[in-house]
Amino acid sequence: MDPAANSVRLAPDVVVPLITQLFAAEGPGGPPADRPVRISALVSFQGDRRTRTERDLTRIAGALVAEALRQATPAQALQEAAPAEARNGRDGEAERAVTDALARSLHALGTVDMDDVRAVRLGPEAFARHLAVAAPDADRELPHAAARLHTAILHAVCDQILRFLVRRSAFVARGLAERAAATDAAFEEVYARGIIAGHDHLTIYGIDLAHSPDTWPLDAAYLSLETETDAGPTAPAEQALAGHDRVLLWGVAGSGKTTLVQWLAVSVARGRLSGQLARLRGRVPFVLPVRRFRQGGFPPPDRFLSAVRHPQADTQPDGWAERVLSAGRGLLLVDGIDEAPEGDREQLRQALRELPARYPGNVWLVTSRPSAVRENWLAAERFAELKLAPLSSEGVTAFIQRWHAAAREDGTDLDRLGSYEETLLDAVRISRELGRLATNPLMCGLICALHRDRRGYLPRGRKALYDAALSMLLERRDRERAMVPPDGIDLPQEPKIRLLQKLAHWMLVNGRSEMDRAVALETFAQHLPSIPHAARQGEPEEIYRHLLHRTGLLREPTPGSVDFVHRTFQDYLSARAVVERHDFDFLIDHAHLDDWEEVIRMSVALARPDECAYLLEGLLAARKGTRPVHARHRKLLAAACLEHATELDPAVRSRVHRYTRDLVRPTSLEAARALGWIGPIALEMLPDPTGVSDEEAHRLAVTATSIADDRAIDYLTRLRDRTSWAVRSQLARAWRRYDTDRYADEIIAHLEEGELDFPVSDAAELSALRRLGGRPCVQIAGAFTPEQLTEGLVAERLTELWLSYDLGDGLDLSWLAAFPRLHTLRLSPRNAGVTGVPEGVQVIVTGS
Repeated sequence: MDPAANSVRLAPDVVVPLITQLFAAEGPGGPPADRPVRISALVSFQGDRRTRTERDLTRIAGALVAEALRQATPAQALQEAAPAEARNGRDGEAERAVTDALARSLHALGTVDMDDVRAVRLGPEAFARHLAVAAPDADRELPHAAARLHTAILHAVCDQILRFLVRRSAFVARGLAERAAATDAAFEEVYARGIIAGHDHLTIYGIDLAHSPDTWPLDAAYLSLETETDAGPTAPAEQALAGHDRVLLWGVAGSGKTTLVQWLAVSVARGRLSGQLARLRGRVPFVLPVRRFRQGGFPPPDRFLSAVRHPQADTQPDGWAERVLSAGRGLLLVDGIDEAPEGDREQLRQALRELPARYPGNVWLVTSRPSAVRENWLAAERFAELKLAPLSSEGVTAFIQRWHAAAREDGTDLDRLGSYEETLLDAVRISRELGRLATNPLMCGLICALHRDRRGYLPRGRKALYDAALSMLLERRDRERAMVPPDGIDLPQEPKIRLLQKLAHWMLVNGRSEMDRAVALETFAQHLPSIPHAARQGEPEEIYRHLLHRTGLLREPTPGSVDFVHRTFQDYLSARAVVERHDFDFLIDHAHLDDWEEVIRMSVALARPDECAYLLEGLLAARKGTRPVHARHRKLLAAACLEHATELDPAVRSRVHRYTRDLVRPTSLEAARALGWIGPIALEMLPDPTGVSDEEAHRLAVTATSIADDRAIDYLTRLRDRTSWAVRSQLARAWRRYDTDRYADEIIAHLEEGELDFPVSDAAELSALRRLGGRPCVQIAGAFTPEQLTEGLVAERLTELWLSYDLGDGLDLSWLAAFPRLHTLRLSPRNAGVTGVPEGVQVIVTGS
């Protein structure tokens, strides 16, 4: 369609009555509405049922042109149509010329050889071309710009004409619907195959890139993640999602948000969903990474595919996405709100208010880093808020075992991989520092890869871990295998890092997590002359391809764009670039933005002592015009950075403590949870809880249990003797975050049992609780077999049991007869159909 057509809009309430006048009124003797009818038999300005004259046709055309100009910018439209006349004040002549041309084009409705069914099938653009062929002289006398305006208005008018034909005839509407349904079904088969091809794989960092692919089948590599809420226990993510149609899912970098999105999309596309997720069968998944959205915010449904540059974007049937959503068949996976510039997030939020309301019945999953959006960000739109939980000890074990199983597929190191797996499992259990790092799939993957790469040796600390990962990915693998560079380019590690830093720094400055390939090439062209070792080996295009294919750090998610395999690498390289450029004022100026947090933390880890001091002092300093919430954020960020500073003036450390001491007495539960993100350093600043009220003790417990570090146990021991149910419940729910046996002995063993459900999420916790003598009220949050529960629970003590996981096919609960004192059984609504409950046991169905 002519680009000018995009600028013409016709308001239906004005235009529909005008379009209706072009056609004869329905009545006795009129054309039938149950079969195709020639359009020439329907018009009102010719034939036996004529009610309009040529003058009426001109009047209608004039009103349509006037409305089109009113919806556009009239002066601009007329200047474009006839600039000379407009400058001389003869706008009316230009408008009359376009009106006459449109009247001649509309007159062709009476001569075009076409019925209503065929016209509707053609669509407005092709139908407008047919009218133009039937009236070839309509715009012949118009200047070029005026002719373009006429064409644009004609296209818009034809769209309304075809809508009228559909409304007029149930036969046309039914045929159009049947044709659309067949076309949609055929397209959805192709689209499903595209979703599977595009997302049915995961990158596993560190697998030998020379002898095997760096991606693995999703089914083999996917690790079921767990979610948690403030009000209840953890649950498998698939189970938690099954109970909601709208979910906002929080997760830190590397926690598996995108992996979960991929798994859901592929599972729905394949139709392989069981249990509670079976309700998603037949839905159409839309994977919508926010980083792909261009300026303009959330795309409308007809641009979902083009906005994310999906391969099938140009072949989708007109109106397909709109029909899917209108029928309530969509699964919308909006991934990475945090990857939108902060200024755009309110616009995204508005779209997430409007679209679910406009298209009810669809399922929505929105993901974000926790710091990017506040609590209850979408609560008014009935989005449930869930958090991806850190990997439990069993989850870490499962990941390490899964990783090594995948690694064996490459056929190398087979004699060593078994011992690597065993020693790494032991190291993660024994080393507190390593356990702190292995909290999500990304970090677990890095640890596994480095452990294998370094023959069982692991660096300590996050900075050392990332430096070692860069060394592994950029140099050591190819060099230690004595590989001949396949592209003839042999770059040492440092020039590669310098070039990658340039891309990461550009993304940081421009607030992007993805850049156009052309921009990457321009960036290399600008900086290659200052990196002679790289400049001698190739042009920007060649260096780009080398880094893309040989580093394992870059990827092209769609043709024409490039990003880092994970945001964490981008943040780390950005921090290196900033520190080398001494851009500490630049960091300080942006410290209130949540997507700069990781860059600032890593900059502290990379900086020299005097630079650390300057950066931390800058975060503490008062800044004119700073909002109170931003000032508080900056001070807490300074506190969070302390654990990353290798060397720091004690006076600066003391000032950070002094400035933040009052900030770590939270006055609300939301503030208490927010404090947890600053990490273990917060434990040093929290007040002594022994003399505070129960309400404040609860808030302090929430903060401390938000810090997944065993050092929190030492603080929590000072809360374990509280009689407050809220405090005791908070401590009990946090068990899974810490060393199982130590937490059992130092916390669980001391909690007063009254009215308290003790949660159990894995076999280790079940065993520990039995060792403590059992408890009367137990909440089972992990998936167990009846045999495990009858053996693990203490039968003589159990009086109340809460099965809060999805029982699946195990709905026969006759095994509960093994617990003679059991009198109450609580179940989630999805397990309400159980059978075999022993007589005398009351069943209570609770909220999920």
